[in-house]
Amino acid sequence: MKDDIGVTHVSAVLTAALWIGIFCPDRDLRAQEAPADGPQMIKEIVVTGTRIQRSGEDFANPIVAVTADIIEHSGRTNIADLLSKSPALLGSKVGDLTGGSNTANVGDVGVNNLDLRNLGENRTLVLIDGRRHVAGSQGSAAVDTTSIPTDLIESVDVLTGGASAIYGADGVSGVVNFRMKRNLEGLTVRAQTGISRYGDGTNQFAAVTYGHNFADGRANAAIAFEYNVDSRVYDQRRPFLRDPGAGNLYRNQYDIPHTHGVPFEIPYHNVRYADSSTKGAVDVTFDGIPDFEGSGAVYDRGMILQEAGGYTIGGSSTPVAGYQGDLFPGVRRYIVNGIGHFDLNDKVTLFADAKFAEVHARSLSQPNFDVLQFINADNPFIPQSIRNAIVPGAAATYFGDPNQPDGVLVTRDNFDMGINSEETRRRTVRGVLGASGTLSEHLRYEASYVYGVTNARIETKGNRVTPRWLAAIDAVTDPATGKPTCRSNLAPNPDPFLAGCIPYNIFGDNVRDPAAIPFVTTTDISYAKISQQVLSGSISGDLGNSLRFSGGSVGYAVGAEYRRESSDFTPDALLSQGLTWLGKVAPASGAFNVKEVFAEVNVPILADRPGAHLLSVGSAARLSDYSTIGRTATWKFDGIYAPIASVSMRGTYAQAVRAPNIAELFAPSSVQNKFFVDPCDISQTGSGSSTRAANCATLLTALGIDPTTFQPSTSTISSIAVAGVSSGNLKLSEETARTWTAGVVWKPAFIANFSATVDWYNIRIKQAISTPEPQQLSELCVDQPSLNNPFCPLITRDPKNGFINGFRVKPQNVSNFQTAGLDATINYHITTHSTGSFDLQLVGNYISRLEFISTPGAQPRSDLAQQYDPRYSGVFNLTWQLSKTTVTYGVNWFSPTKRYTDAQVAGDTVAAPPYRHAKAAWEQNIQGVYEINDRVSVLAGVNNLFDEKPEFGYRSYPVSALGRFFYVGAKAHY
Repeated sequence: MKDDIGVTHVSAVLTAALWIGIFCPDRDLRAQEAPADGPQMIKEIVVTGTRIQRSGEDFANPIVAVTADIIEHSGRTNIADLLSKSPALLGSKVGDLTGGSNTANVGDVGVNNLDLRNLGENRTLVLIDGRRHVAGSQGSAAVDTTSIPTDLIESVDVLTGGASAIYGADGVSGVVNFRMKRNLEGLTVRAQTGISRYGDGTNQFAAVTYGHNFADGRANAAIAFEYNVDSRVYDQRRPFLRDPGAGNLYRNQYDIPHTHGVPFEIPYHNVRYADSSTKGAVDVTFDGIPDFEGSGAVYDRGMILQEAGGYTIGGSSTPVAGYQGDLFPGVRRYIVNGIGHFDLNDKVTLFADAKFAEVHARSLSQPNFDVLQFINADNPFIPQSIRNAIVPGAAATYFGDPNQPDGVLVTRDNFDMGINSEETRRRTVRGVLGASGTLSEHLRYEASYVYGVTNARIETKGNRVTPRWLAAIDAVTDPATGKPTCRSNLAPNPDPFLAGCIPYNIFGDNVRDPAAIPFVTTTDISYAKISQQVLSGSISGDLGNSLRFSGGSVGYAVGAEYRRESSDFTPDALLSQGLTWLGKVAPASGAFNVKEVFAEVNVPILADRPGAHLLSVGSAARLSDYSTIGRTATWKFDGIYAPIASVSMRGTYAQAVRAPNIAELFAPSSVQNKFFVDPCDISQTGSGSSTRAANCATLLTALGIDPTTFQPSTSTISSIAVAGVSSGNLKLSEETARTWTAGVVWKPAFIANFSATVDWYNIRIKQAISTPEPQQLSELCVDQPSLNNPFCPLITRDPKNGFINGFRVKPQNVSNFQTAGLDATINYHITTHSTGSFDLQLVGNYISRLEFISTPGAQPRSDLAQQYDPRYSGVFNLTWQLSKTTVTYGVNWFSPTKRYTDAQVAGDTVAAPPYRHAKAAWEQNIQGVYEINDRVSVLAGVNNLFDEKPEFGYRSYPVSALGRFFYVGAKAHY
């Protein structure tokens, strides 16, 4: 019954609206013209960030708009690919960050989430026509923009500051509002195809839209279909990511122990994961060092990189290159949209939107592996050379069990089993039903109901089933046949789950029986469902002559909103039991609702006066009551002052909140395996805060370990993945932000069609919800003023050797974030008599500060000029049009970024000058369009015109590894 409450309420609102329209037809308010000197009718103008109908010129918040023309001239068919080039959205999770080993959570392959100001995707509120959209991943509030049709977008408005007071929680860093096309007329067909210079990364796009006005122009209905396919790209298709070209920076082997002023890290190529092999690295002496390859040959360790965390150069080990899987996932999507409205009369307009989107995403990540896996000496697959070298009693000593049989330890990367892949099908259904209209010449109303649901089917292929794998590699000789069989097959009471076991040979590469693979692997299928209901109603207008200033009447809006969000995740039975290589994945379920009231006011104090072309102030507030955290309040104040028509100054000051999302609150405990670079290793103590060395000394001394000789990076044992637990936290509260913006808009009268804006922004978030990665957790423990902090209890160490042997990750309200910077935009249109017209747009950003304070009193960590946080960034677009030809040239640029944190480089040389920074991003694009006639046009373009490549040591930064991309297309309108 609770799920039906939204439908019941909206039905009542719509019934009331219909009653007004049907039974009061004689009061045609729009036909009643006001006297020339009296109050004028409210003109409906859509402005992102306000519910008051007014001109965007007297709106104080800075907005950067990406229009439909810019989208089409970019040649990009997935809107997130374009928006992620915008300075404010550089850190967004799109494209090459959504596939391969970059996919952090089950079901997130191919998900495109926007991240405004790099403060986190959960702090960026994404709207469609000012209304909420259901999330794309379980437990999250982030909207997967892959489900938004590119060809229906009229404009994408990016707004910073004061958004929570208007739209509610989650807009701490701001709002990205997709405004969709309306009142479509006729048939439009657009198609495009493209391919990279490497012959992969193909793109196919088709969009068909049909709209029609009817009922004497009082109604419009449109339907749109969009199809888009991007093929997956494997990183080994790029020569610069294959050995021997691939390389990275590792510990300088000519500088051990470290000498001040000598580069700590230098480039190395042909790097491999030490003491592991696709053939199997076999240790017969149980000293942690391989003696043989699985084939029986002597193991070549290559050149071990000391103090580098388990790497070697050359030899028998597994190459690093190619281990991380895809650069880009394969994504195929279908979207059907219906949009319509019907003016019943002058008082009532019914409107409705409906969308169905199906997205298929697939990506290959990495193989499964074994570290120091014990194999009994009676295994018939062991080569004779290895069998002859087995040391009697070594296994018993290693395990501390006199009854332990002899054998060997095998470390292996199981490429011959196949690379793990994830294939996810997400289906999103969203509907909007509402009514709007005028109650009087000074009063409008709107009521709407939004329903959205995302259903995901998550298929993991090649997932290794642990009990069956252990049974398959525990091979013995069948006394009846003399052939290898699984030991479990000979058990007197065999386990039914292991029935049909086929022995798997791990001594060599591709020597296993192919029939064993189906036995030891599975295709597990999990399901997720995320749903959203929003019921909203508001009235807006002005007070007419009741409260009027020289600038006009006071405008206002008041309303209420009810929202319910829920998320459910049901893992495959094998995952929930922890029987696969992925570990234990627990079911997850959570929900919350929030009731809100809001109000907004705009006071136009002065207009068209000497020294005051415009003076306007405004305010907004929202009170919320969450079922999870209780009551919160957000508010904002803003103002705009234009002494003359060509210059206006604007500013906002606001408080925003973000309530914890479902995953942060309700995520169950689940096991995960992570690798650590120990911050207390003597090679790392100088890379953190000023207190790291002292804290590590205190911590290790308490365990009876000498901190001056502690060096886990030289031990094979420390390179083993550590098992830990992640979970949600029901004790979370909201995080609160104070934001302000101040800027100037210049539209000089002496330069026609020119405008420039400059806006400063400042965002401070207190009690921010922070969920550190396990590696960050280990660093945060020892980088605080003391060991008495919230992070140290979440890291456990082995009392025998001091190595990290466990962790617990959970979100906490412990952090403070701050960012500040400058946004600038220039728009200029020039029309000439003989050379056509020119449109220029420049959007730039300067970051002054980006700091994260992990706990109160801790040293700030600056991410300024780190990856995806350049100090300077900009997007430039120039469009030239002459007769039937249009040419667009674009540049995406940002300044060089630091490869190392400030703490890492403090007081010493981490790397030689050429490697201290990642190079600047320079991506240049060009497109040409030719109009064959008034209805048909063709286009061709090239993105990444000069084939810029990623920086040395990076797979896709600062530019994508896709490379130069060619595309052609056509568009027709009837």
